Amino acid sequence: MKRRMPLTRMQATLCGFAAILLWALLALFTVFTGDIPPFQLTAMSFTVAFSIALAKWIIAGDKISKFVKLPPALWLLGVGGLFGYHFFYFLALKSAPAAEAGLIAYLWPLLIVLLSALLPGEKLFWFHILGAVVSLIGAGLLITKGEAFSINSEYTNGYLAALACAFIWSGYSVLSRKFADVSTDVVGIFCGVTAVLAFLCHLFFEETLLPDTWGMWVAVVGLGLGPVGAAFFLWDIGVKRGDIQGLGVLSYVSPLLSTILLLFFGTTAFSWALVVGCALITVGAITGSLNIFKEMARRKI
Repeated sequence: MKRRMPLTRMQATLCGFAAILLWALLALFTVFTGDIPPFQLTAMSFTVAFSIALAKWIIAGDKISKFVKLPPALWLLGVGGLFGYHFFYFLALKSAPAAEAGLIAYLWPLLIVLLSALLPGEKLFWFHILGAVVSLIGAGLLITKGEAFSINSEYTNGYLAALACAFIWSGYSVLSRKFADVSTDVVGIFCGVTAVLAFLCHLFFEETLLPDTWGMWVAVVGLGLGPVGAAFFLWDIGVKRGDIQGLGVLSYVSPLLSTILLLFFGTTAFSWALVVGCALITVGAITGSLNIFKEMARRKI
């Protein structure tokens, strides 16, 4: 039996970028889920993701117990990353205006770029920071639609929750490198636990609303298969073995593609702020990904 060759740094980076592309579908699928409460939707979609992982383990004959016997630190990182991010994100949206909360939460790619400099063997270059900042400005235009952005002390709790989102996901992404030798299959376990915790939050804070059309069911399953499923497994590979600074900057491509899809399906309106925002994200992503392009040219990919 041939032993599988480990992924190269470039291949792992491409896996991470595939996750970013899948996250671009998040807003579109969410729109088609209608008025399903957020924690209920999180529980349903993560259940789909866990079910796919479970089916894979059964078919492959893997012992699920080996994915459960993990160090406490990894349990905290995995569950805290996946569930913690969603919990504080929903809290932020309930406690502050969506545009401001969304923009603060979307500081996580920039934080990944900055925090990754603390990892062994990683170097932070000027173009990483410049690309991330330019892309952040572009993302801000997409999220706020060019409207005035103001900080109001009335929404302090919401802003803090959004900031917690940014630090939780960036911390999860960067610290995952510490567990690079742990199988990506453990993400399936984290998805299962996240589904249970989200369901409990749903019971406490929300009223159940089941999908009443096939389209809503397809959207829920689509979320579980893509943006809330495969994306997390691919991201795990990318941040553990790929160019983490490059992935941090490229993460701003997600709101760009998401906006384009929403425009295409007629669920958001065209504006010049969106055009400028998309242009800034593109320029920032190219600038911050110079190392990736250089490696691709060297390997003739």
